[in-house]
Amino acid sequence: MFEGVSVLLDTTWIDSRYLASAAEEFGIPYFHIDLSVQTYVKLLESFLLARGGNDVVYILPNYQDADATIYLLITDSYLRAIVFGELDGDTVDRIKDLRPYPSFYAVIAGTMEMNTILQKAIDGGLVRKPEKWNLLFTDLQTDKYTLGDDFPQMNRLVLDSNTCCILLQQRFPCICPDPFDPMDAHLQNVLERIVQWFIKDPIPLVRASNCTPESQQQELLEHAIAAQTKLMNEIAAMAEFWITPESGMLRPNLNLSIISQPANQNTTSAAAQPPPATTIGNVAKGQIVLVKNESLQPSKRFFRVGTTESIPWAYRKRDPNGNILRNSTTGEPIWEGYCIDFLHQLSVVMNFDYDLVSPRNGTFGLRDADGKWDGLVGDLVVGEIDFAIASLKMTAEREEVVDFVAPYFEQTGILIAMRKPVRETSLFKFMTVLRLEVWLSILLAIVATAVMLWLLDKFSPYSAKNNKDAYPYECRKFTLKESFWFALTSFTPQGGGEAPKALSGRTLVAAYWLFVVLMLATFTANLAAFLTVERMQTPVQSLEQLSRQSRIKYTVVKDSDTHDYFRNMKNAEDVLYQMWRNLTLSSGNDQAQYRVWDYPIKEQYINILSAIESANPVATAAEGFRRVNERLDADFAFIHDSAEIRYEISRNCNFTEVGEVFAEQPYGIAVQQGSHLQDELSYFILELQKERYFESLTAKFWNNSARSQCPNTDDSEGITLESLGGVFIATLVGLALAMITLLGEVIYYRRKETSRNFIKVAPFGNADKPMARDGKRIALKQKSIAAVKHLLDLDTPAKALRGATTTVKINTKKEKPIPKEITIGNKF
Repeated sequence: MFEGVSVLLDTTWIDSRYLASAAEEFGIPYFHIDLSVQTYVKLLESFLLARGGNDVVYILPNYQDADATIYLLITDSYLRAIVFGELDGDTVDRIKDLRPYPSFYAVIAGTMEMNTILQKAIDGGLVRKPEKWNLLFTDLQTDKYTLGDDFPQMNRLVLDSNTCCILLQQRFPCICPDPFDPMDAHLQNVLERIVQWFIKDPIPLVRASNCTPESQQQELLEHAIAAQTKLMNEIAAMAEFWITPESGMLRPNLNLSIISQPANQNTTSAAAQPPPATTIGNVAKGQIVLVKNESLQPSKRFFRVGTTESIPWAYRKRDPNGNILRNSTTGEPIWEGYCIDFLHQLSVVMNFDYDLVSPRNGTFGLRDADGKWDGLVGDLVVGEIDFAIASLKMTAEREEVVDFVAPYFEQTGILIAMRKPVRETSLFKFMTVLRLEVWLSILLAIVATAVMLWLLDKFSPYSAKNNKDAYPYECRKFTLKESFWFALTSFTPQGGGEAPKALSGRTLVAAYWLFVVLMLATFTANLAAFLTVERMQTPVQSLEQLSRQSRIKYTVVKDSDTHDYFRNMKNAEDVLYQMWRNLTLSSGNDQAQYRVWDYPIKEQYINILSAIESANPVATAAEGFRRVNERLDADFAFIHDSAEIRYEISRNCNFTEVGEVFAEQPYGIAVQQGSHLQDELSYFILELQKERYFESLTAKFWNNSARSQCPNTDDSEGITLESLGGVFIATLVGLALAMITLLGEVIYYRRKETSRNFIKVAPFGNADKPMARDGKRIALKQKSIAAVKHLLDLDTPAKALRGATTTVKINTKKEKPIPKEITIGNKF
């Protein structure tokens, strides 16, 4: 100042109001030149605002640039931002722990530094949504950028190819030096303009010890201000300069090309290749100029949505071996279910992106003795998630710490699931209608009746056999075989046939027929009742019946809402019991009014909770359904959420529900207390209800397509072959026995034919020699043998045969007398 000052150049990145006021006081022209990263930040901010962003994470290559960025954000910015000077392991963890997630990530660096920063971000798992990353390159070496093909969704802002020519004040195309620093060229241009201005319109030096009169100083001040204003107007009209109106800072006019994926191309198909990134516009002097028919992709809000496994609401997709399937890009589990489809629909109508987050500990949310919550409710309380969508029940305790959106599903409650009893199938089930001793008694009755009928017909003088004069026509002869046949056929609708003629025989038959009628009626009635009752067997019909029996065990999911329900009901019964005891024992009033025959406080839930604890609560609902399915005798029940039970019943033919739903409560989406999302979510849920979206979603997960393949086991089911198949088997056995009998009859008949008697005749005197015609046999017919009256005596002496010219020798296998009517001579 003592040597004199003609102009004051400020190259700092802070707002030097003191220097500006001092220069104005002394009449010194003041120029604030930006040579820092703030120019790039201003250009990038205008791009982010155009995309609808409201918060961003800046990542810079060094802390000096980070400080300059922070100062600009404090003094002249519309974005909420957090700035990091370098990217290392700790920085990556801090960015990943940011809640809520930022709308954008912005990196400002040279090309080589950009490659290093992005590689660290990729290795740290930060680049999960590339479209949220915005890269600004501060040099012209973008051809050395190595990650463009891997992440074409990232938006890139690069220096235009004519930027070098503009700053060097050369015509396009021009040759840019390597390396080229835009800020050095900018400073050189400013100095050249100031020098040219001094040559054309010199300004006297201003010294600190200047004793110029006050009137002359005022004239010099006005001249300096006018000259400065004129120079600034001339500079503002030049293409290489950009003066920000907010701060009056002189910045270089950097023309940035916007390289991005076109917003009007469909990239939703996972199988399709993403379109290549192209130049869709430019950023210059804080203004964005887009190519015709192009637009910037708007910023999507991003939420961390909490959920937990609960079939069919939300569950991790698994392969046939039970292994969890993961996204090939992010490595996160793939979720499916009612709530997942619902969340996806909300993301479409509300235009947001989301990440599914499982609770850090617990499931839905329980409060411990210290008042702290775990599960989804706990994550909402601490801000780990933005909202929770799951089968989360709305309870008074939870509403103390979180807010619930309007219910989106019908009332749910608690239901009992059991396995259908497995029937013991037997082809001869009809035989089990009567006990073994009854069947033996029937068999004995048949045998006794047949024997008695034979005896009566044989010895009765009035039977058809013994009284032929009274019955000259052919009558049925009740032999022992025929009597057995009569006794057996009397059990059939055809009847036994012709009855005995004697009164004694008829009396026996009448008594036997009465026995047959009563026995058939008894068997038919019991068989019908037996088969009907078998199909109508149901162990229990309600929770009350379940609590009153001891054969069927039952349990719940440990520490679930159902478990809490029974605990609370048990505690309520305990409190009522204490109140009743205190009232009856400590009352000074007349005790007669408390005399009751029945105990007024039921201990139903006390007994139920005791039975649940003794049966060991299961860890998951899947384990509970597995235990039910394994008990073939239907002696185990699982008490759980009604919607989940009905879902399992619709997909498993073995399950059935018992009783009615009780303890009904609605489901709801939970948000943080006072969250702006509550009203927005409620509005869009009502819109989806108008479109009947939830009805189609319910049909998707609770349809009865699987039940249509189940066998019909209701009361209208007919008698199956498994129950009466033995009747057909008995018929087939009878047919087989008939065929075997036929075979025996044929064999017997043929043997009888071959064993008939025969006679050999030889001349007298040649008894010891074979006959002339050896082998000639005379066979006697069956009818001829039946007519033979007498047989010849083979021991008669030969002399008795006087007058015989020959001697006969008879050879028979069986010695039988020869009939007298047969004359034996030379010829037979």
